[in-house]
Amino acid sequence: MSFPNLNELPMSTHLFREMQYLRKQILSQGTLVEEAIRKSIRSFHDTNAELGREVIEGDNDIDRAEIEIEEECLKILALHQPVASDLRFIVCCLKMNNDMERMGDLAVSIARRAVYLSKRPPVARPEEFHAMGEAVMNMVKHSMDALINADDHLAEEICRADDEVDAMKRRIQNEVRATIELDPVQTRVYLKILSVPRHLERIADLATNIAEDVIYLTRGDIARHRNLVEAAITDATEESHH
Repeated sequence: MSFPNLNELPMSTHLFREMQYLRKQILSQGTLVEEAIRKSIRSFHDTNAELGREVIEGDNDIDRAEIEIEEECLKILALHQPVASDLRFIVCCLKMNNDMERMGDLAVSIARRAVYLSKRPPVARPEEFHAMGEAVMNMVKHSMDALINADDHLAEEICRADDEVDAMKRRIQNEVRATIELDPVQTRVYLKILSVPRHLERIADLATNIAEDVIYLTRGDIARHRNLVEAAITDATEESHH
């Protein structure tokens, strides 16, 4: 089933309208979350407290949207008892909705770091922060594009991009830890900075979750943990050859 094209679904007119409304809610939530993440990354890069506060205050809208989407999903399940592709659509909406709300929470955490740092003397930060922020933002944007366009190939690209973000996080954290050893007086400030790559990496993981759900919607394949399964099969094959 293609996510944005519900016209092909065999369903009653009433269910069709509710599914269309649910689709609009999910896409609207995605827009809110994408903007929150963009602002939070910029607020951290620029140490912009005002922009950080916008993200923090806007989180209530994301939380309300999450509740409304969940209630809509549960209502459709209770009233129409959808099956097959319809049921898959609802299940994915529930999962994506949860992932988006968690993305919003992580954006708030980054924004709070920006507000905190704005009140402290500036300290050196790894240059790779900028590249990691851009990489994560691209993953988020592309996950939303894949969702809107039911683009399973773009979704696969997002899944592959996650490894590089993980590597960036490790490099940044190692650099910050080394800086703490050289400048222990600023340890508290650096610990705040140290948490940001972890939040960014988690946002990338959630973008990957959404991409995997797009693959599930378009193909019916469960992509989540596929790499772990493939690795286990490879290990078992190698073991049998010894």
